[in-house]
Amino acid sequence: MPLMVSVSGIRGVVGESLTPEVILRFSAAYAAWCRARGAGAGDAVVLGRDGRPSGTMVRDLVAGTLRAAGLAVVDLGLCSTPGTAMAVAAQGAVGGVVITASHNPAPWNALKFLDGEGNFLTKELGEEVLAIERRGAFVWEGHESLGAARTWDGADEHHVAAILALPWVDAAAIAARAPSVVVDAVNAAGSRVAPLLLERLGARPLALHCDGDGRFPHAPEPRPENLRGLADAVRAKGADLGVALDPDADRLVLVDETGTVLSEEYTVALAADHVLARTPGPVAVNLSTSRLAEDVAARHGQPCYRSPVGEAHVVAAMREHGAVVGGEGNGGVILPALHAGRDGLVGIALILTAMAERDARLSELAAALPSYVMEKRRLDLAGRADPERLRVLAREYFTGDLDERDGVKAVLPEGWIHVRPSNTEAIVRIIGESADAAWLARVLDEAERFFAAHLG
Repeated sequence: MPLMVSVSGIRGVVGESLTPEVILRFSAAYAAWCRARGAGAGDAVVLGRDGRPSGTMVRDLVAGTLRAAGLAVVDLGLCSTPGTAMAVAAQGAVGGVVITASHNPAPWNALKFLDGEGNFLTKELGEEVLAIERRGAFVWEGHESLGAARTWDGADEHHVAAILALPWVDAAAIAARAPSVVVDAVNAAGSRVAPLLLERLGARPLALHCDGDGRFPHAPEPRPENLRGLADAVRAKGADLGVALDPDADRLVLVDETGTVLSEEYTVALAADHVLARTPGPVAVNLSTSRLAEDVAARHGQPCYRSPVGEAHVVAAMREHGAVVGGEGNGGVILPALHAGRDGLVGIALILTAMAERDARLSELAAALPSYVMEKRRLDLAGRADPERLRVLAREYFTGDLDERDGVKAVLPEGWIHVRPSNTEAIVRIIGESADAAWLARVLDEAERFFAAHLG
């Protein structure tokens, strides 16, 4: 598989596209970027990893490179992406590197770069790092100025404490119900922090895949087809719900008390509904997120704004419009009052509070939302799709209102179809949603045949 290079970092298959040389070059470019933006010798960068077996090797390469550039390293060990982001400020660091390939299979790994506020780099800042790598404009220190190294094992505690302090989280109400929650963290970054959070909320965690060894028991993307074991466990244990996290714990998928796996699209909608009931304000989501987001916003008399797909794009839209909650339909809740990034843990706390305060089961909260059918398909390609070629083809194929900010989204009376190149894989995603399942299946079949014929 080719190396996937984007403004926020790099992603590839370890030993193939993600080689030690590649890791060193991009780590060196990030270190030089930190130094160019004012970081002095001895300033710290935090490192967190999702637990997959290649993570310690990648960490050692990144840490050594940063130290050679004069930057100190604070190793968080096994740590979620949101926990790593929040550790930047907690440790007074000038940035951070998250070593995670998120939902990608075990052979993959990645470097994701954070700024001094713990945010993923904007497009403009990411381009600066990429330009440094292309030029090889690295910065190295002599032996007397090498960066120090230390560890910090308090990132999970810091993350959980911040969630518990939020005004939308009511641990006492949750504890009064003491819900039992089966946790599938795919043995990755959420393995320790998710049960810890549940205990502090007064819930009863039931660990399913929480070994923390990074060996995925099933395909790591938390989609319904990968969560049959979690659904079976919820039914077998008579649990109140199940929660599934992706390897870096920034995405959350829910299983209700009947063992029904909810679409990942429900996570943001349910969290937003809870937040907006207390705090009015706009919502922001990406172009591929379910129209449930608009429905929830409208229920509370608020606007819903759309951005291109990608966490950094959604965060930018949230800042522009003053959104109080938002995220991405893949299960990624963003609550800016906590931090400007997706966070599966805060999603758990918000939804458990909603269940407690409304004295409702998860199935009842989900049933109160409108019902749509959404389907997500993918076309595997030999290399990355040309975005302009994709737009040209989509203009030929689609009618109706077209949004071309990220691939092409066609909004039709019956529903919408979004065709876009992935930011993380050599694929084209074809996503659609409608209240009419037959219409959606027919339109997606036709679109898949068309784009496969012209792009395959």
